[in-house]
Amino acid sequence: MSNDYESGRLNLPFVGHCSFAKAPICTDWEKIDADVAILGVPNDMGTQWRSGARFGPRGIREASTLFSFGHGGAYDFEDDKMYLTQEQVRMVDVGDADIVHTDMHKSHENTYHAVSKILAAGAMPVCLGGDHSVHAPIIQAFEGKGPVHIIHFDAHLDFVDERHGVRYGHGNPLRRASEMTHIEGMTQMGIRNVSSSNSDDYNAARAAGSDILSVRQIRKLGVEGVMARIPEGKNYYMTIDIDGFDPSIAPGTGTPSHGGFLYYEVLEIIQALAIRSGGNIIGIDLVEVAPAYDPAGITSILAAQLLLNSIGFIFHARSEA
Repeated sequence: MSNDYESGRLNLPFVGHCSFAKAPICTDWEKIDADVAILGVPNDMGTQWRSGARFGPRGIREASTLFSFGHGGAYDFEDDKMYLTQEQVRMVDVGDADIVHTDMHKSHENTYHAVSKILAAGAMPVCLGGDHSVHAPIIQAFEGKGPVHIIHFDAHLDFVDERHGVRYGHGNPLRRASEMTHIEGMTQMGIRNVSSSNSDDYNAARAAGSDILSVRQIRKLGVEGVMARIPEGKNYYMTIDIDGFDPSIAPGTGTPSHGGFLYYEVLEIIQALAIRSGGNIIGIDLVEVAPAYDPAGITSILAAQLLLNSIGFIFHARSEA
């Protein structure tokens, strides 16, 4: 525990600047010196129905201050381990990619540039959406980091190819990712019910190397059964759509879908993957948080808590590898 925690400012969650988990701010992307860089991508121009995910990064950042009391890490009594210590992981908040209203091409270019700067600095990008369209330029920036296996939590397959000329909306990003040479398969979890994808999209996803699992299938398999289906020895990238969770715990999203995950169902898979891979999860995006549809703010809190625990698991596993 640091001396500042005992003798400095108390710095409660509602005090001070609202960076992610009150991490230091670094807006000079040539001077990023950290293990993790938090990037906001407030772009929801790919949304087909209810917009508002452009305010997701701000909502998640504000919620994350709940978990920033200045302790020397986070102790988990069930695991009997300390996570998120300064020795394990250094984190900075690098602000947001610049979004140009109505110009999806330029906005995606700016997102690609921002993630590329983070990777060039040797940090792991953790990107706060925005709608799921932002995944396409983010994962493109990982070219040369392959083979990358995508771990995808979502209610929707997001494998639409093109409709009315639209190729970069929030129904397309996993299709676009599958076309990149550094991507080697996907595990898509939580897919359920009616959505924008048809049977041809599912066939195309499987042909591209995707393993598609519904919430009910994952509950039958359990964590060990799911892990047996995720190929070993890859670089893993996680893309998490908050609508993969049930609307009872994540109402603040543009396309809620009932029958979704509960918190620990996702967290335990992430922890198992982090342990098995020695922390070889090389990037994360969490998308589709739309705070306006959730006045209580529990969706943003869920997103912040999931990300902080995931970062903790990844870097604890790296410290033990």
